[in-house]
Amino acid sequence: MKRAVEKLKFIDLQDLEDIAVGAALLGTGGGGDPHIGKLMAIQSIKNKGPVRLIDVEEIPDEALVVPVAMMGAPTVLVEKIPSGREIFNAFESLQSFLGKEVYAVLPIEAGGVNSMIPIMVAAEKGVPLVDVDGMGRAFPELQMVTYHLFGIPATPMVLADEKGNSILLKTVNNFWTESLARNATVVMGGSVMIAIYPMTGRQVKEAGIRDIVSYSAQIGKVIRRAHKNGDDPIEAIINATGGIPLFKGKISDVVRKTSGGFVRGEAYLDGIDEFKGEKLEINFQNENLIARRNGKIVATVPDLICVVDAHTGIPITTEGLRYGQRAFVLGLPCDEKWRSEKGIQTVGPRYFGYDVEYVPVEELNCL
Repeated sequence: MKRAVEKLKFIDLQDLEDIAVGAALLGTGGGGDPHIGKLMAIQSIKNKGPVRLIDVEEIPDEALVVPVAMMGAPTVLVEKIPSGREIFNAFESLQSFLGKEVYAVLPIEAGGVNSMIPIMVAAEKGVPLVDVDGMGRAFPELQMVTYHLFGIPATPMVLADEKGNSILLKTVNNFWTESLARNATVVMGGSVMIAIYPMTGRQVKEAGIRDIVSYSAQIGKVIRRAHKNGDDPIEAIINATGGIPLFKGKISDVVRKTSGGFVRGEAYLDGIDEFKGEKLEINFQNENLIARRNGKIVATVPDLICVVDAHTGIPITTEGLRYGQRAFVLGLPCDEKWRSEKGIQTVGPRYFGYDVEYVPVEELNCL
């Protein structure tokens, strides 16, 4: 992260709350609602104690590290509550297949439930959590990680559902991983838990996005302190992230549908206050992908389009968007790894079907 980050060493219950809020903001609407995952992580920390958070440089080069996460449509997770065993089935099955103890776990992305699941696994398994991820935000597909940019295979990986089913995948490339795993996820009920991208310490040092857990906690903390001190939480978020204000308005319509293991749709906002008389449209596929103000593009993937409650600053996920909500929308520059040629090919607007070139959010908004 470019911005100064106050690094955590352990994650306690208050840190957990802050991470859930901060990661939901960085998740750009995706990654699943953090509430369910937070409840499971709270219980694990109460039972096992605080989780040790380690810097990526603390991992031995040959040690095995594994990201753990939820895969599927976030809207499904709201109704299909995990049993709590799925992620351990996935973790244990992958560890058994590899024949090597997992040294540490890490989040696959910053976002909602996927910021909470690795904390729960770290607590229950007594292993450290690494302060790194593969996105610096959330993306909807499995190959959309910086590990893919560095040629690291997603498989072997394991998917596990709440019924006790598990699938081990070994694929020829990461696009096949996404296709096969996505179809399996649909058959398994629309959401599953996964253990994926087994890596060495050396690989994650090169390919990961550092300090993401601490950064999430820092964002959550400034929002919490703004509430406590009676300060403006939106201003606090902008100061903490360097975010670019894009819009403030009332949600006038939301169109969403769940198909192919994703939640897809659009949100429409009518401007209020300084944006009165203007309109904003956001298109999403689990995560917010492109924003147009009065028909003009103001932000696209891989930059972050974050929607928060205009009064509280609490992030709003795509499944949480509702008619009548007052929302504030801001854009954040993505990690530099995504602005490479391969990064734009992997997660740029054209990949998602938008016939536009990627332009950094700070250039689109003349900053």
